[in-house]
Amino acid sequence: MFTLINGWIVTTLEYKWIAMSNVFIASLMGSVNTYIILIAIPAIFNGIHIDPLNSFQYLLWILVVYGLVTATLVLSFGRLSDLYGRVKMFRLGFLIFTIGSILLYLTPSTGDAGAIEIIAFRIIQAVGSALFASNGAAILTDAFPSNERGKAQGINVTAAIAGNFIGLVLGGVLAVFNWRYVFLVSVPFGLIGTIWSYYKLKEISTRAKKTKIDVWGNLTYLLGVILLLVGVTYGLIPYGSDSMGWSNPLVIVSMLTGLLSLILFLFIENRVESPMFRLDLFKNRTFAYGNLSALLASLSRGGLMFMLVLLLQGIWLPLHGFSYESAPFWAGIYMLPLTAGIVIMGPLSGILSDKYGPRWIATGGMVIVTLSFLLLAVLPYNFGLLEFVLVEFMMGVGSGMFSSPNTAAIMLSVPSQDRGVASGMISTLKNTANMASMGVFFTIVIMGITLKFPEAMTASLTSIGATQLVPVLSNIPPTSALFSAFLGYNPVSTILSSLPGSTVAAIPHSTLSTLTGITWFPSTLANAFMPSLQTSFYIGALISAIGVVLSALRGKRYIHEQDFVEVKSDGTEKPLAPEINEIIREKTEDLQE
Repeated sequence: MFTLINGWIVTTLEYKWIAMSNVFIASLMGSVNTYIILIAIPAIFNGIHIDPLNSFQYLLWILVVYGLVTATLVLSFGRLSDLYGRVKMFRLGFLIFTIGSILLYLTPSTGDAGAIEIIAFRIIQAVGSALFASNGAAILTDAFPSNERGKAQGINVTAAIAGNFIGLVLGGVLAVFNWRYVFLVSVPFGLIGTIWSYYKLKEISTRAKKTKIDVWGNLTYLLGVILLLVGVTYGLIPYGSDSMGWSNPLVIVSMLTGLLSLILFLFIENRVESPMFRLDLFKNRTFAYGNLSALLASLSRGGLMFMLVLLLQGIWLPLHGFSYESAPFWAGIYMLPLTAGIVIMGPLSGILSDKYGPRWIATGGMVIVTLSFLLLAVLPYNFGLLEFVLVEFMMGVGSGMFSSPNTAAIMLSVPSQDRGVASGMISTLKNTANMASMGVFFTIVIMGITLKFPEAMTASLTSIGATQLVPVLSNIPPTSALFSAFLGYNPVSTILSSLPGSTVAAIPHSTLSTLTGITWFPSTLANAFMPSLQTSFYIGALISAIGVVLSALRGKRYIHEQDFVEVKSDGTEKPLAPEINEIIREKTEDLQE
């Protein structure tokens, strides 16, 4: 088997699969760590001795800082990789990620200091993850021949998306033993990946011409994205007497400044000599509609994971006899059908797109995702497990069908020397949309609960003869109610323990047992939670439906052909004749295969 490395024809043991093994480990490891912490948060907070219900700001930052940092850095790293080498930056990502994982495992402090250290070490992890995300798709595109790139991207997308759900299960299992294992599990994979990439991964990409770094573009982009995502984050935190923070002056200023900064960024990118965000690439129909449909797919699905976990942990599992403590683990288990759908259809759709083209396969996947959202919206809160599993699996199938062909089509539509920045642009749009999706979904749900929760609580307390508790329990902050369910806590027990003994003594024992049981609070929460959750699913369906249209508009299969040139003794380049270019491409494809 032969491949081209730095202009030389060398014998190799399927270099493309060596590249795949490196990228697969990185994608899986990076995505596992996005969600592994989601299930393990209660164990982590107990381990560092912090009450999560009274430390909401730490809870939110630990959950979002990884994605926030990744979203802000991938674009800059993608451009730097085109200039200085994708493999070099990719290897560095493995090393940095491993260091961050070790530091998280060793977190020395407890209390607020421990939470701040975890946030700081997650930032280090995210820097490594951003280096993976900005180079993985480009490295695979370089290593695989054009007729196998759909399959390659399918396997990679499967690792990236499936890792999210594997992280849920791993977080639940490892947190049972020790919260530090949640971070330690990444260390051996990080070490293997670091060593494997340094010894086996080769630089075969076409370097972009060395140009000045787009300093002002980098600064305005980073400032804009960070301020917008910080605004979204603090918009979800209660402010004063409001259940959310959208009226907080800090949030308003942050959002407006971030938006202005991004507008300035686009203005700069249209005028600098070597922009980090290649707006000219959007002149290509395949690239433009592929990225726009991917943006909408991430915007519709980014908050879906949290909503389904909230539904399972906060309502369905307690109603079916699972304790609050065990609910996070079982929520991860019941999310596996979604993973199965992606694992099956990711590689398969990639292979089919290599043969038949990506347009209708990717578009069909978005149609299935749209229908899945509509089916989720009509499920009752006390749904049957089989119907939920089938809809989950259907959502996974649609996601796998769309993501693999779409990513391969985008990467094939750009010149080889621009694949790093193209990969960074894909990851940037997806990660930013994921973060925005969380903000949109949570805002819809919390606003709905704010309106419905007092009424639902009053009706529920009246039905069990505990009207004396209406003034206390009906004023539970919606955010606390929602995240209590998410973290596996029953907030009623905490509130009752804070009441005067005479008040509690006046409540009949049977009523107390009902209030502190595992079914009363989720039943009450469901009446306030489900209408807004259904609204969020309908909005997800609408966004996905727009994505269907954009995906269909991408046109027929398009592959950017790289022209070969003759480099003269004075350093100038002379394009070769078209017929010679065609012969070289054919021979190169034969050698790569």
